Amino acid sequence: MSSLATQSFDFLQVGAADADGVVTVALNRPEVLNAITFPMFDELVRLAEVASLDDAVRVLVLTGAGRGFCAGLDLAAIDEMLGRDVPAAMHLQERAGGAVARFKACTKPVIAAIHGPCTGGGLALALAADVRLATPQARFGTAFVRLGLSGCDVGVSWLLPRVVGLGHASELMLTGEVIDAAEAERIGLVNRIVTDDLLGTAGTLARRMSRNSSFGLKLTKQALQVNVDAPSLDAAIEMENRNQILAFNSPEMRTTLQRFRQDQASRRSARRG
Repeated sequence: MSSLATQSFDFLQVGAADADGVVTVALNRPEVLNAITFPMFDELVRLAEVASLDDAVRVLVLTGAGRGFCAGLDLAAIDEMLGRDVPAAMHLQERAGGAVARFKACTKPVIAAIHGPCTGGGLALALAADVRLATPQARFGTAFVRLGLSGCDVGVSWLLPRVVGLGHASELMLTGEVIDAAEAERIGLVNRIVTDDLLGTAGTLARRMSRNSSFGLKLTKQALQVNVDAPSLDAAIEMENRNQILAFNSPEMRTTLQRFRQDQASRRSARRG
C-alpha cells in the first residue's frame, strides 16, 4: 500500500506526518499566487486518494505557499481550453471538476488555512475542506461570471450554498465580487478569523481532531457529507445507526473510550483539588 511519505509532487509541498498524524500541505506555485493548472488538479486527486489509505495520516491542513492561498485557475489553463474543440475542452473541464469532487471525498478531515486570495478554483478547494480558518487579509470570490463564463464551476454551485445558504451563494456567484475575511466570517464561509499564527492554530485544531479514533473520524465525515442531503431525518438516523455499530466493533474504539474516561477522571480530580 502506498504511503504519502513515498509520494513525489511537483506542485504541492507535502510535509511529513507529525506525531499526531497531522500533515500540512501547501499549494506550491507562489510566483502566481498558487494558480491551479490541470496537472496540479491531478496531484490533488493523488494526495487525497493516498492520504485516505495511509494510516499514518489522520488530518490534513491545506494552505498556500507565499502570499496567498489560491488565485483560481491559471489563465494559461483557460487559454488551453479556448484552443480546444468542444469534446477536448469538455475533457479538461471534467478533469478539473472531478478533481474537486475527489478531493472532497478524502476520508481524512481537511482544514483549509487561508491567507490572501482564495478565488475561483481555490475557493472550490477551500469549500471542499471540512473546516476553514482565515487571516484578516484573506479574500474570497468565485469570479467565473466575470470571465464571461457561468458563475457555476468546479462544484461551487453545490458546495457554496451548503456552507453559506442559497441567498449569499447567489449574490457571490451572480456578481463575481470579492469579499473580505470579515464578511466571509459573517456569512459562515469561514469558521473563524485567526489574527496570529494561522498554521499554528490550524495545527492545534487538527490535533484536537486527531486525538479521536481514525475510524470514528472517517465515519463522522462520511455521515456529515451524506446526511447534509438526506431525504429525511429517518434516513439520516439509519446511516448514523449503521456507522455507530461499525464503530462500536472497531478495536480503536476501546482505547479511545479508555482515554476519554481517564481524561474525565483527571478533570474531576482537578476540580476536587
